[in-house]
Amino acid sequence: MAQGSGSINSDYKDWEWSADAGERARLLQSPSVETVPKSGESQGNGLGATSALGAVFIVVNAALGAGLLNFPAAFSMAGGVAAGIALQMCMLIFIIGGLVILAYCSQASNERTYQEVVWAVCGKVPGVLCEVAIAVYTFGTCIAFLIIIGDQEDKIIAALVTEPEEAGSSCWYTDRKFTISITAFLLILPLSIPKEIGFQKYASSLSVIGTWYVTAVIIIKYIWPDKELEPVEIPTSPSTWTAIFNAMPTICFGFQCHVSSVPVFNSMKQPEVKTWGAVVTAAMVIALFVYTGTGVCGFLTFRAGVEQDVLLSYPSNDIPVAIARAFIILCVLTSYPILHFCGRAVLEGLWLRYTGVTVEEDVVRERRRRLLQTISWFLLTLLLALFIPDIGKVISVIGGLAACFIFVFPGLCLIQAKLSEIQETRAISWWAQVSYGVFMVTLGAFIFGQTTANAIFVDLTA
Repeated sequence: MAQGSGSINSDYKDWEWSADAGERARLLQSPSVETVPKSGESQGNGLGATSALGAVFIVVNAALGAGLLNFPAAFSMAGGVAAGIALQMCMLIFIIGGLVILAYCSQASNERTYQEVVWAVCGKVPGVLCEVAIAVYTFGTCIAFLIIIGDQEDKIIAALVTEPEEAGSSCWYTDRKFTISITAFLLILPLSIPKEIGFQKYASSLSVIGTWYVTAVIIIKYIWPDKELEPVEIPTSPSTWTAIFNAMPTICFGFQCHVSSVPVFNSMKQPEVKTWGAVVTAAMVIALFVYTGTGVCGFLTFRAGVEQDVLLSYPSNDIPVAIARAFIILCVLTSYPILHFCGRAVLEGLWLRYTGVTVEEDVVRERRRRLLQTISWFLLTLLLALFIPDIGKVISVIGGLAACFIFVFPGLCLIQAKLSEIQETRAISWWAQVSYGVFMVTLGAFIFGQTTANAIFVDLTA
């Protein structure tokens, strides 16, 4: 990949990275983001097409998603409303800080995607780890999407049969494994095969409408409940001092929009770090209100008995909730191909870099390899989704990985960017920024290690 004069780390050319491989690996870009080709002249000259207000919308869209279904359970794990809100507010400071750091490093390195920034600023090893992490994260998120489809279809089918409690076992065609499989094969697989995903850009608005509708339903159902619920204890403190950390994966998973934020920043008419700071602050505040409204009202409605997927706590025959389930299914159906495209592009970029083959030399084999990658990815995610029915177990794993995108890699980028500056004396601000970067890396590594270990040794072995 060609480097501009602003590149920081010369190790970026290791492993015979070619311009063709780099263009093949232009990924994790929001389908609604249109950017100009990368060049030293275009950077910062206002050639992007996205206004500041448009950037706010895109970042909100990238942050909001099916992860909001788990926030009521996260509030329960954190120890109640006060603890859940406090945890979100504390993490939001670092979430916004990480987004600003990525924009700063994108300008300094003249790179336009998350993994390219990490490659240019931090070098070979962190760059490869970042790409592998993106592939694993998108793979795990695709599994979570399929589980969500199964959860919502179970409830919708239960509402359509005469005996809801026996809907899952009355007929073979209402079996959860069959409904997930038939939906995946008929709708998801055909959308995942195409080489490009430009047609998915129109799904962005639908996803935002769907998440807002789900939040509105949960809030309304709390204010005006359909029936009296059985009294259940309201947790006011975490069960153990480590339990609060179990809520962090859900929060990281919900607010993780960092990977897609770099292309959004570079698509702006005026890609300036100061303007970007205002954009991401506004976007994260909007996301905070949505997640907090869902988390607080969903938690207070069902209290300690709330399901990992809050919509599963509502009765099957509730019409507004059924519409919310349909929205979630539709959002997930359009989101899976996008996430799969991102993961596939990472694997393609790694393959081209390792083999040293250019795109022109590999045109014939690209289609065959793309089909093989797509079918393998699809079948593996489907198989795991069929045998991991609890979405909380998946999010506990990929949520810890999301902490790396929010804390670890931005922290490493900040440290390396400051260390690369040539200064005769180190000002207090320089030391403060380096210390902030070190703290972000330490915090992110702790969250990732603690939540991943807990997920492996507690959830997945249960």
